[in-house]
Order: sequence, then structure tokens, then C-alpha cells
Amino acid sequence: MADLQGRTVVITGAGRGLGAALAVSLAEAGANLVLCGRNQAALETVADGIAATTGLRPVCISVDLADNDGVRQAVEAIARSHEHIDLLVNNGAMWLEARDEPHTAEEVLGVINSAITGTFLFTQGLLPLLRRSATPDIVTIGSVSGLPNGLLDGVSVPFYAAKRGQTAVAEGLRQMLAGTPVRSIILHPPDLDDIQPADPAWAEAPARAKSARATNRDVVEAVLFAVTRPRNISLSIVLDADDGGVFPAQLP
Repeated sequence: MADLQGRTVVITGAGRGLGAALAVSLAEAGANLVLCGRNQAALETVADGIAATTGLRPVCISVDLADNDGVRQAVEAIARSHEHIDLLVNNGAMWLEARDEPHTAEEVLGVINSAITGTFLFTQGLLPLLRRSATPDIVTIGSVSGLPNGLLDGVSVPFYAAKRGQTAVAEGLRQMLAGTPVRSIILHPPDLDDIQPADPAWAEAPARAKSARATNRDVVEAVLFAVTRPRNISLSIVLDADDGGVFPAQLP
């Protein structure tokens, strides 16, 4: 396990799925966490579990990344309680799958605003706190849907476009922050099996065959790898898989 002892980490979308797995794993690596997400009760449940195993309870802040005022309020709340941030994990985003019925304007705006507008404004708002860290990192959890050669493969066009835009935000930040101590790192995971560190499947994951789907653990390990590289290295990582990857194989 990588050592993030004492580092202050903010994670969006931390109430479930990959965000919860990241929260538990980074807490086990020694990080002090700020958990952000739309569902306060879900955040509190994740925080309770972390407190029970590590003795340190994360701060929980409710935020809807599609709501500009909510983003501003969350940034202000974090700034009131923290002098600096060492790592921001932009994991929060809205999912919208393809379907025959038209998508509503609210659905489209929610997907686009959470992945692009909200992610950028949240990051921009926390940059002053990141700049006060000796090891400041921004990690954006994108998607293989955000790659130039990515297939639509069952996702909606708004989600596909949102992930392209989120990739541009992360890459733009990397250029903007060149010459500063802040790194902008992006990961492009494929479709994932949702497993958590306490699940038996988590321990069994390293023994999977090449044909198996990717899991939350793969993304967690990629994040830990990326943020523990020498400071002169900033990574863009594509996590591919035969089942659900960039070009999904026709598996039996």
C-alpha cells in the first residue's frame, strides 16, 4: 500500500462506488479525507466505516457539482476548515446511459455541468489551497469514453461529450499549471465492476484472467501509483480491458 500519511485529500463522488472505494483505500494509506457528494447520508456511512477502521473520521460536505452555488458553498466550507489540500480527486460525475427515448434538458445539463462546469469551478476554487501544499496533485477520473478513439458503446451522447470535455479540463489544467508545483493527472477507466475493499472480490482481483472486466481496485491502484511518482512526472493513464475497454472484445 502506498504511503499518504498525513496528506489532506478531497474526493468528489465519495458516497458510493468508485468514490467510496477510493475513500477507504486512501484512508488506509494514511490520508485525512474530505468526502464530497450529493447524498449526505451516503457520505456519512462511508465516513463511519473509515472511522471504525482507522480511528479518523473524514469531513463530509454535501455538494452537487451541477449546481454552481452549491460548488461555491462547498469550496468555502473546505477553505474554512483546511489551510491546505494535498490531493484533489475529481471523481464526481453524473451517469446517463443511451436509450431510445429522448433525454430531457435537465438530464443533459446535469451530465455536462457536473463533469465540466462543476469539475472546473470546484478545482479552480480549491487551487489556492492546493498551492499551499508541498505535494499538490489533481487527479481527474475520466473514462475511455473521453478518448479520441473511444467508442460510444452504450453510453449516451451527452455522457460521451461530457467525458471528452472533462478530459479537456484535465489536460488544460496540466498546461496551465506547467512550471508550478501542482500536477494535473488524468485516468481513463473502462466499464468497472463495483467492488469495495471489504468485499472478497477485492482480494481476489489480482488473480483475474486477461479477459476479465476491470474493477474499482484497478483504478484505486492506478491513482496511488500516479500520485507517488517523482514530482517531475505527471501521468495520463488509460486502463484498458478486453471486456469493456477501449475496443471491447466480443467475449462469450
